Amino acid sequence: MKIISALLLLGALLTGVYAQRPRAMDPQPAAQAPAVKPAPGPKTVKAKYEGGIFGYTKTMEGTLTLDDDNNRLFFKDKKTPKEISIPYAAIMSAFADTQKRRPTAATVASQVPLIYALPAHFIKTKVRYLTMQYNDPDSKVTGCTSFKLENKEILATFLATLADRADMTTRGDIYVKRKPDDTSKASPNK
Repeated sequence: MKIISALLLLGALLTGVYAQRPRAMDPQPAAQAPAVKPAPGPKTVKAKYEGGIFGYTKTMEGTLTLDDDNNRLFFKDKKTPKEISIPYAAIMSAFADTQKRRPTAATVASQVPLIYALPAHFIKTKVRYLTMQYNDPDSKVTGCTSFKLENKEILATFLATLADRADMTTRGDIYVKRKPDDTSKASPNK
């Protein structure tokens, strides 16, 4: 029994020693592939406004449009004549957000006191959002708003097109607008 224990201990130690050896490096690292830019997206997509803009407290369904003539992002509700406009210059950052939500039918089914209600607790769907932070210098309004879009591909192409129009750069998975460099020095008016 002592011999078997000693062999097992020796095998465990040798495994640890083998795992601690240095890894071999490639003599020439692979060239970094440039990030693939999505194809230009559509100018208009179906969207659901989720909130975040002062004065518009209820969710609305409609269309989200890139209005290049007026340099703005434009949302128009399909039921009532409500319109939301965010200038490209006011958009500070934008990113694609994904959240897992339980559909209403699954929530209702999970409340039924039967054994069949158990699988309803595990049903979830992915919801895709275009989330933006904005700072409008004209109206002095700052906020964060989100629009629910149909799928991942539409969201990625629309976001890339919006970032291009709003002159934003990528930082990780988000697009941000750089602050203009203040190269002029303040004049000493005292």
